[in-house]
Amino acid sequence: MSLKIDLHTHTTYSDGTLSPSALVQRAYDCGITAISITDHDSLNGLQEAIECGKDLGIDVIPGVEISTDLDDKEIHLLAYFIDIENEEFQKYLSFFRDERFHRAKRIVRKLQNLGLHITIDDVMAQAQNSAVGRPHIAYALMELGIIKNYTEAFEKYIGDYGPAFERKIHVSPHSALKLISDAGGLSFIAHPGYMKESLLLSLIKAGIDGIECVHPSHNESQVTFYRGIVNQYCLLETGGSDFHGGKKMDDETLGKFYIGQNQLEAMRKMLHKYSA
Repeated sequence: MSLKIDLHTHTTYSDGTLSPSALVQRAYDCGITAISITDHDSLNGLQEAIECGKDLGIDVIPGVEISTDLDDKEIHLLAYFIDIENEEFQKYLSFFRDERFHRAKRIVRKLQNLGLHITIDDVMAQAQNSAVGRPHIAYALMELGIIKNYTEAFEKYIGDYGPAFERKIHVSPHSALKLISDAGGLSFIAHPGYMKESLLLSLIKAGIDGIECVHPSHNESQVTFYRGIVNQYCLLETGGSDFHGGKKMDDETLGKFYIGQNQLEAMRKMLHKYSA
């Protein structure tokens, strides 16, 4: 029997709808044997997930998803096996969570200037204790009846080319890769299906450890292509469902998009090589 390993999921500590323990339980019910919680700019849900994983016999791998910027393009990186006690990494995440809040306030002001009746309190009611982001603004707009569905929020208002769009403050991939490495982790390009090959090659040259080949947004030919890149450049492969739950209507992705034990063991071997 092939093992199901999902290394891309989100909880209520970023823009997911399940608590860390509820997500691990859902993964267990879907036959997943190892999982990584990769919340945006937050490690806060990991300890709860790890404890739940011990009870259920699921390996929970410390992870996080962070945003970087190269050639004016936003690039998401997945980091695994991070030392969650690393002070520099914690300072970095704390800074970017603060920046997320200030960005949300700027977006809300733009929405108000467009005549929409929304406040930052409406957004934070959706975010709760998580790192606030555009999905929470979309959920607030839905809750207020301003839009009909999640996609409409991005298409009409807060998408990259929308009238209320606000850029994030990003670090360069080079800086992020060093930060991840210094915290004992491995770095991967997240869902690169949108990315030009020249940009992908720039990140490989910068020292990325691997690529997310399996993702709901990738079709079969893209999965084959990225696996070819992984083999050509002797990189690692990751993959997962990018599960959020709730209003993103992606419940069917959990347990459907995953990698196998060989890919996970290759990561562990690389970590051992780095620490030797």
